[in-house]
Amino acid sequence: MYIRTVTAKGARYVQLAHNYRDPQTRVSRTKVLHSFGREDELDLDALRRLVQSISRFLEPNEVAAIQEKIDGDWPFEYLGSRELGGTALLDGLWKRMGIDRVLKTLLRERAYQTPVERLLFAMVANRALAPSSKLHMQHWVANKAHVHGLPEVNVQQLYRAMDFLMESAEQIQREVFFSVADLFNLAVDLLFLDTTTTYFEIEDEDQDQHDGDEVNLGLRKRGKESKDRRPDLAQVVVAFAVTRTGIPVRCWVWPGNTVDQNVVEEVKRDLNDWKLGRVVLVEDTGFNSEVNRRTLQGAGGHYIIGEKMRLGPTAKPAEALTRAGR
Repeated sequence: MYIRTVTAKGARYVQLAHNYRDPQTRVSRTKVLHSFGREDELDLDALRRLVQSISRFLEPNEVAAIQEKIDGDWPFEYLGSRELGGTALLDGLWKRMGIDRVLKTLLRERAYQTPVERLLFAMVANRALAPSSKLHMQHWVANKAHVHGLPEVNVQQLYRAMDFLMESAEQIQREVFFSVADLFNLAVDLLFLDTTTTYFEIEDEDQDQHDGDEVNLGLRKRGKESKDRRPDLAQVVVAFAVTRTGIPVRCWVWPGNTVDQNVVEEVKRDLNDWKLGRVVLVEDTGFNSEVNRRTLQGAGGHYIIGEKMRLGPTAKPAEALTRAGR
């Protein structure tokens, strides 16, 4: 008996057959014992069960010899596998939003020998699919996930890529936002601003660095306003300005001892530099102060800002609640 394939009506079929001699004509003929069906629709699990069933009647050394022969005849050697779906999807979005184009444009001005754009994409993909440390990313890229154009990474390359990201953060955010705004036809008439904090498991704060008349503020500082309720740990303050549908426009990072009332001027200036047109900035009570209200009104600015009724300058809560309308 043997396995054979035959072609009929453009399709190949797999059959179990054996040859026999016709007793009358004395001519060798073929008899089909079982048809496994079309070659492209085979039930491979059923075939495996058949092989295992047959091998029960062989000696172990015979089974090993047959397996060795099969492996030797195989047209390729299995080296391993890596996941493709998640990184391929994210890479498509990365390019659709124009992030690769923005990074490559900025990188032309620098003589980097490493694929910085691919390194930055790999870090974003890792954060989305399997968050890990930069050191572990060496293993993740080499053995777990397929990142197109990046067969392997070195942790020092990742740190250098992050240095470039920090240096070019403002330009990258601006270009990416306008690319996304065109892609999704975003309305930027209302911008919502809010802050949060994230802390670090370290004992000390970052020290301020003095370079002549310039002072570089350390970022990781202890602050009274800890959204994580961990004022005992150093933290940073992170702010986002988002559209009415929650699409980020721009982000900021400040030292952990920064309070909300001290950031409005910088936010207003940075958004004005982008020339977004007429924008209403919406903020909660944490940003409310007389200085900030004057800042928000500057250059014809518009804003909506929360105010605690018990601290209002003109009305008590009871008086406000008796007013008609909303």
